[in-house]
Amino acid sequence: MANERIEQKREEFQNNDSSSDEDDSDEDNSMQIGNSNSNNRRKTSEPSPGDLLHHDMGTGLPFRPATFDACISISALQWLCYSNSNKQVPKRRLMRFFSSLYKVLRRGARTVLQFYPETSEHAILISECAAKVGFAGGIVVDYPNSTKAKKHYLVLSFERAYKAPQGLSGMEGALLNEARTGVRVADKDPKRAGKRKGEGAPRKKKGGGKTKEWILHKKETQRKRGKDTRKDTKYTGRKRPMRF
Repeated sequence: MANERIEQKREEFQNNDSSSDEDDSDEDNSMQIGNSNSNNRRKTSEPSPGDLLHHDMGTGLPFRPATFDACISISALQWLCYSNSNKQVPKRRLMRFFSSLYKVLRRGARTVLQFYPETSEHAILISECAAKVGFAGGIVVDYPNSTKAKKHYLVLSFERAYKAPQGLSGMEGALLNEARTGVRVADKDPKRAGKRKGEGAPRKKKGGGKTKEWILHKKETQRKRGKDTRKDTKYTGRKRPMRF
């Protein structure tokens, strides 16, 4: 009797395990489309707000022609410039992507692809591949003199006479933020606010001597702090005669 119970429980466990595997496989296939690598599959319990497709963009976009009115991408295009195996050629992957993008977009659509090229050769390769397919436009660089805020945008259009807009510089970006929010952000340190070259407190001479402007500023600062300070006279800051 004991052996029969053990065998019965073992069969029930195997049946439950096989049914759970089938449910998991169906769930993976329904959530992710066109992904053959099982190691990259992700499971999520929350439903997606829109249509979700997990696909390698280097193999082309699997959509019908003239499906979309616009395309936006953030920090994805630069990964096509790298190869994970000997079979992957960056130029071929870029050409497949742009040729498929050209097909799935409707005429008159616009495309903005933000990316981070590692070298200038990557940026040139990306722009050349987009132009060979038939796109017009170019690369727009915001804050070109900044190391942290610098961003590259590939702006594309079907219009042959289309010209990419100018990128934002440091002053234009500050004015744009001020126009959007209506508030200008000042310096965190009030002592440094408004202090530029030639502005602020007067400095001493190169040899360490004190100028009259420096002395007057120093005395005014001490008065504001409530310290006892002598009054200003015509002899304040005057150079004393040399001793014999």
